[in-house]
Amino acid sequence: MNPTFFEEITSTHPGGVAYKNLNLKKRLLAHFADQGNATIGELSKALRLSVPKVTSLLNALIEDGLVRDNGKDDSTGGRPPSLYGLTPDSAYFLGIDVKRHHINLGLTDFQKNIVKVRENYPYKLDNTEESLQELCQLIRNFIAGLNIPKEKILGIGINLSGRINYKTGYSYSFFHFQEDPLSKIIESEVGIQVFLENDSRAMTYGEYCAGAVQQEKDVLFLNLDYGIGLGIVIDGHLYYGKSGYSGEFGHIPIFDNDIICHCGKKGCLETEASGWALVQKFKEKIKEGYTTLLAKAEHTPEDIMLEDIIEAAHNDDVLAIELIAETGEKLGRGIAALINIFNPELVVLGGSLSSTEDYIRLPIKSTINKYSLSLMNNDTQVKISALGNRAGLLGACLLVRNRLLAIH
Repeated sequence: MNPTFFEEITSTHPGGVAYKNLNLKKRLLAHFADQGNATIGELSKALRLSVPKVTSLLNALIEDGLVRDNGKDDSTGGRPPSLYGLTPDSAYFLGIDVKRHHINLGLTDFQKNIVKVRENYPYKLDNTEESLQELCQLIRNFIAGLNIPKEKILGIGINLSGRINYKTGYSYSFFHFQEDPLSKIIESEVGIQVFLENDSRAMTYGEYCAGAVQQEKDVLFLNLDYGIGLGIVIDGHLYYGKSGYSGEFGHIPIFDNDIICHCGKKGCLETEASGWALVQKFKEKIKEGYTTLLAKAEHTPEDIMLEDIIEAAHNDDVLAIELIAETGEKLGRGIAALINIFNPELVVLGGSLSSTEDYIRLPIKSTINKYSLSLMNNDTQVKISALGNRAGLLGACLLVRNRLLAIH
């Protein structure tokens, strides 16, 4: 009995004809994933394979339940051919977006539809064994609550902030206290193949595939949270850099100050224009006697978090709005430099601070106009993320799907 695609894709030593056929099946599935439904003739032309070979591969994937016949294509003249495409519920991908004080978990099917989501689940990210074990347990609990066979989940994408080498599976910012790659450690705990990615880059890819990006091919995505992350898309492809650590925008030394950044340096953009800098400034203003809704609430200055300030801004808190605007002005200086360097078609503002919408976007846009070259910023749009909290989840799932199908 021939092995199924699921058995082939998890085999560690495929060889010969089996290896060649597996790669051809991946190419065919990747075409469906990237381009949508297609006829045998279209697949033959796109993949440069003979019609009999495409037919044979299709039949094998149909037998495995991964592909289905979607009926006739009535748009062509003459005898209409059949349209084939992915079977949505044949395979699933799990995305885990790890934040500082919570995690988001989501499941997508083979056609990138979000099937189940659990957002803002309380979780404290610490670089400890206990925090790692709690993360693994939360993943196991989520999987246990799904009404699908575990073997249909082909992979898990986990987003973490900081420096991630997605090729090796190592994290150099969190959970780096063991010799084995973090991806393999978590994989051994949950029993499903795991892929790590930088959170900003995963959010970028989610937004690029299904969010604010339309036809643009050169895009910058700003992850405005406690830190400042950057995802870069050049000519339709994620840019990683030589070591895979591109996008450390928050650590550009843009300010002449003595504030020590979390990276250990002074003057980084994050020291004055990040979420944690905003929280510190807000606390100082309260101690100085400034009026704010948070001073009247059940908060002590020490307990105030970024989410509290964002909520206050949505409730028309003047101090919150003013400090968010100041943050936007400082961010705008850095983004102006990026526009001068990359000349992008689109800058997308994402992360928790982007939920304040025009409170952050307008000061950023004003400062961009002031400091970037007009010939460049005239061609650059600035938009708020369309996916919001789900950008990272969707990006994680799609990146796992792509890597398993070798879509580059």
